[in-house]
Amino acid sequence: MNKHSPNLSSQIESQIHFPDWMTSIADDDFILAENNHEKQQYRTIFISDTHLGSKGAKAEFLADFLKYNHCQQLYLVGDIIDGWRLKKRIYWPQSHTNVIRRILTMSKRDTDVIYVTGNHDDFLRRYSGIDFGNIKLCDETVFSAANGDKFLVVHGDKYDSVVQTHKWLAIIGDWGYETLVVLNRYFNQLRRKFGMGYWSLSSYVKQRVKGAVSFISAYEEAVVNDCKKEGYQGVICGHIHHPEISMIDDIQYLNCGDWVESCTAIVETLEGEIKLLRWIEVGHENN
Repeated sequence: MNKHSPNLSSQIESQIHFPDWMTSIADDDFILAENNHEKQQYRTIFISDTHLGSKGAKAEFLADFLKYNHCQQLYLVGDIIDGWRLKKRIYWPQSHTNVIRRILTMSKRDTDVIYVTGNHDDFLRRYSGIDFGNIKLCDETVFSAANGDKFLVVHGDKYDSVVQTHKWLAIIGDWGYETLVVLNRYFNQLRRKFGMGYWSLSSYVKQRVKGAVSFISAYEEAVVNDCKKEGYQGVICGHIHHPEISMIDDIQYLNCGDWVESCTAIVETLEGEIKLLRWIEVGHENN
């Protein structure tokens, strides 16, 4: 049974030293800007791995995405706030605040917001089952699609054997990944000077390294096997920063991707079609 805790913000702040706005921010402090662009309406939007609080987060792109894409239900599928980074250092520019404000504004304007915790925001798991404001907090949940299919919604770190058994190794791997992301930023600044488009160095390395490819395959297999045992028709997850829509052993496998490299989201249209959207640097593009 859900409980309401009006002091949740201060409890969270005591665990990680967030900027001052975290305890005083109000939904109506931020108003979505009126513009000439057409806003897209969806039944449901799923995003994961935004890693707010890290230098790799493409918060400007995410705020832009939330500005032009509205929904009845918004699922935040883990690693939204990067507690691992914030424990080491405070990094929270205005663009990260803008993302939080947009989410809060959506929740106030009749969008059901469900926050599914991940390993980078695992400090929130002690509050699982609590509603704060108009946002529901949980470790995993079930999504009912328009056609009646049931999807497990889970971040996915519980299917990662490294995270579960060797967290110190996962932290080292995360450091290496963040280093690639930082190098990627400078690399793309150079590409822009020569009139070239965005290209993800970190994604390229991940897709070419045999161990990473094997890890992704093992992860997908573990997630799908769990769904089959529980009788779900599909799963919606994140964690591995690898956006995908596919059928694996008659299970619909949907991975939201991330907002560090790919800038992707899973969406369900008002007609019930499930799609993968990519919000890229040059224009807005559907996959």
